[in-house]
Amino acid sequence: MRIAGATVLLTGVTGGIGGSLAAELSARGARLVLTGRRREALEPLAERYGARMILADLGDADDVARLAEEAAGTDILLANAALPSSGDLLDYTPEQIDRALAVNLRAPAMLARLLAPAMVAGGRGHLCFVGSLSGMAATRSSSLYNATKFGLRGFSLALRQDLHGTGVGVSIVQPGFVRELGMFADTGSPTPGGVRTVAPQRVVRGVVRAIDRDVAEINVAPLELRLLTRVASQFPGFAERVQRRAGAERTLETIVTAQRASR
Repeated sequence: MRIAGATVLLTGVTGGIGGSLAAELSARGARLVLTGRRREALEPLAERYGARMILADLGDADDVARLAEEAAGTDILLANAALPSSGDLLDYTPEQIDRALAVNLRAPAMLARLLAPAMVAGGRGHLCFVGSLSGMAATRSSSLYNATKFGLRGFSLALRQDLHGTGVGVSIVQPGFVRELGMFADTGSPTPGGVRTVAPQRVVRGVVRAIDRDVAEINVAPLELRLLTRVASQFPGFAERVQRRAGAERTLETIVTAQRASR
């Protein structure tokens, strides 16, 4: 799928990697449709990139349906929005659990369901989901986040098979720890075991490659983290012991405490 000249619906533009994605897609000639909840954060970005703006709360089912309707004609869906959702599940209210599942999993699935028929009818399009290596390996204090990202990965890879031969591609891009972004940057905590980070631009390049070449899955992380993640996905008990020895529990507790204070 060619990005130049395509209409791209980008969610999560006001947080994390979203701004970098908007800048790159705009530079490549995409017609951007940006969405978010807060007008004051979204409006300057829409003006900067000459983009169309649609205010919507991805945690609201009616808003998701309205967003898909207003974004009719989308050629590329880039589902990037996500809530961190870290911490002990027992600390979450049922409402907070529902919202994490809605934003991280239901919204991208529903946007794909609502936008894909027109793409299939036209014989072209792409659905790209920004996941996480947390969709391949479980970690302490991440049960809810792991659930949404494991689910997103399974959804993406299965939907890709469903749409094979229609002209519509499906990809998932899964970053590890991103430099200057995310929970480790927000809290100032070191990554577990001193694992290396990647620059935001590497994630952006991964997304562009996934769309350009219709790649099923791209994991953006240093080689050692990609290998550890593969091992952890096959041997979760072993990975749990390694994480404890690496001091991951203490690091994650620091992050969770900081995020709990901000909720």
